[in-house]
Amino acid sequence: MRIIISGGGTGGHIYPAIAIANELKAIDPATEILFVGAEGKMEMEKVPRAGYKIVGLPVVGIKRELTLANLAFPFKLGQSFLRAQQIVRDFRPDAAVGVGGYASGPLLLVASMKGIPTLIQEQNSYAGLTNKALARWAKRICVAYPGMDAFFPADKIKLTGNPVRSDIQSADQQTDAGRILFSLESTRPTLLVIGGSQGARTLNESLEAGLQRFVDAGVQVVWQTGPAFIERARTAIAATGSPLIKAYDFIYEMDKAYAVADAVVSRAGALSVSELCLVGRPAILVPLPTAAEDHQTKNAMSLVEQNAALLVNDRTAREELITAALNLLNNPVQRQQLSTEIKTLAKPNAARDIAEEVIKLTK
Repeated sequence: MRIIISGGGTGGHIYPAIAIANELKAIDPATEILFVGAEGKMEMEKVPRAGYKIVGLPVVGIKRELTLANLAFPFKLGQSFLRAQQIVRDFRPDAAVGVGGYASGPLLLVASMKGIPTLIQEQNSYAGLTNKALARWAKRICVAYPGMDAFFPADKIKLTGNPVRSDIQSADQQTDAGRILFSLESTRPTLLVIGGSQGARTLNESLEAGLQRFVDAGVQVVWQTGPAFIERARTAIAATGSPLIKAYDFIYEMDKAYAVADAVVSRAGALSVSELCLVGRPAILVPLPTAAEDHQTKNAMSLVEQNAALLVNDRTAREELITAALNLLNNPVQRQQLSTEIKTLAKPNAARDIAEEVIKLTK
């Protein structure tokens, strides 16, 4: 099989794509996979790190505000279609998979025009613009939430859940390794804070203002800040004079990070929600209010309504988040209840189910 996987822009698109690729290779090691991303976006670094070849399109998105950069959009889009045609012609895929993001639009449209079967994987509870536009040509649409027939033709939908990296599924076996990696003490409670691959300003500023409260409570914090905030975080940590707070611009070994966490504070991106369900960690979700169509709040509420997670609003997080986190860490009964409920929402076979749908298309 020869498969193209296209999309990216955020970890929420990239890591499911890599999980699908890994599963395709596990089923048939002879499968040839080519990724197609957007030039300058994070997939151009993350995908090769996972061992796959990637080529970039010059495609860009449209800014919501009026800006001169929008004038380049039609030219970049035209260039991307021409490049996508060349990629498809040279690689000759048996199927193409789109995971959302700018690059998947031109690539999947070109593949469809050439009669190559396409599959869309939609991670969120509110469908993205690119996937909605591509749905009419897709042969199969794999979704993570019920009710997605509001966006896609019902006869094309398959509810699979979101694919999660295989190492995440074995996180519980990594507790000792995680404590060594992050230099943690086994006798202290540990809070993991993750704001997505680029970090989250609200979470970062909330943590920054409340670090001393964690130190005073004897709580260890593993804090993924994103690259833009890391130096500021290190300065704030140094001011406490405590070794209990550990800041990282990006955490690659997330299985070990989840393994050591007694509770997690996170945005509510689709990938984070799916990973939290799989590892069964009690979580406080702080949805990004500017996400398209407020889809992160919808993602979060799918857990909150099942008593599987707690929610703190972004606008009140700076006043409420630290207290909520400390209260959760101090309430083992609540943590156990949340952990039990969130595990019931996990779909551990999502990557395999999607890979099998891709294989069906090639036949």
